Amino acid sequence: MLTGKQKRHLRALAHHLTPIFQVGKGGVNEHLIQHIEDAIESRELIKISVLNNYTEDCKEVARELAEGAGAELVQTIGRTIVLYKESRDNKQIVLPR
Repeated sequence: MLTGKQKRHLRALAHHLTPIFQVGKGGVNEHLIQHIEDAIESRELIKISVLNNYTEDCKEVARELAEGAGAELVQTIGRTIVLYKESRDNKQIVLPR
């Protein structure tokens, strides 16, 4: 579980990132979750955008993706989701205590 200070730090780091995945009318599926797991292992912090043609609640999508990928939900703002998971082999981000 991330503390408020850690989430603020991660939000600041994620500010300049561009979304690398999009959730569209196909929704959340195993294929998407597998790609997110692979990407988050190498990057630790990723942004995902939810397209306008996806009618479900963005916060629910964010929870599904975080649970499926085993990641922490850092932020959901508008239709953008930020996820974090500490990498086992490729640690790049040092979190404040």
